[in-house]
Amino acid sequence: MSDALSDLISSIDRTQEQAMTAMQSIFSAARVGAVYGDPIQAGDYTIITASEVVAGGGFGFGRGMGSAPASASSSNGEAAKAGEATGGGGGGGGGGGSTARPVALIVIGPNGVEVRPVVDVTKIAVAVLTAWGAALPTLVRIGQLRRR
Repeated sequence: MSDALSDLISSIDRTQEQAMTAMQSIFSAARVGAVYGDPIQAGDYTIITASEVVAGGGFGFGRGMGSAPASASSSNGEAAKAGEATGGGGGGGGGGGSTARPVALIVIGPNGVEVRPVVDVTKIAVAVLTAWGAALPTLVRIGQLRRR
């Protein structure tokens, strides 16, 4: 195998290792410490926040080697042997992310434990607008058909 091809394969292997390290960092957000906050004391009460943590990512890599016909010559003018690798290429890419949002407060007090949900009004409003936006064209079409 030529030195250039060995360098290419080594470079791609290093890139794959870097991508795996990045993916591990992204998924480390889903640890228990990210889901449950540190307890906070307020008089006789202890409050713990609970969060929803979502993480995702994707990566892809590829590499290839070409071979030349027996009659082809290499870059230095020598004839290439049939089936000998004469070139190659490779690449890769990826991405990912994570997000977290509070979903509840756990309140521990003299009367026991109470879980109080955190209502995300913005998320509810976006869901309602999305549902209406999807249903509106159908409702308009039904109204047009009834008039006929």
